[in-house]
Amino acid sequence: MFDPEALRGIRSARESWEAGALRSFLERQPETRAEYRTRSGISVKRVDTAEDVADISPEDIGLPSQYPFTRGPYPTMYRGRLWAMRQIAGDGATGEATNRRFRYLIEQGQAGLTWTSICCP
Repeated sequence: MFDPEALRGIRSARESWEAGALRSFLERQPETRAEYRTRSGISVKRVDTAEDVADISPEDIGLPSQYPFTRGPYPTMYRGRLWAMRQIAGDGATGEATNRRFRYLIEQGQAGLTWTSICCP
């Protein structure tokens, strides 16, 4: 997909960054873990570069907010606002009880709520 010479330049720049700026910074402030993994167990690289997508079609990567959403759901991602951690709420008792719970959570600073209906067998 990309020019092999350009990829060599990107690789060289990454290696130089790792040996210089990154190494120097890690000596002063080490990372909290030797390896980072997603909840699915997939290893997370420290940095992604064009090397990582050289064999991937731009259509498969997409753009932020557009199908296939590999770059996230928003055009600017979270540069304009922080992630919203949503709490599933709704105790399954009554609408009034759920409403009280929602109001309480909002008063406590909850930014987003997701309602779920709990059904009885």
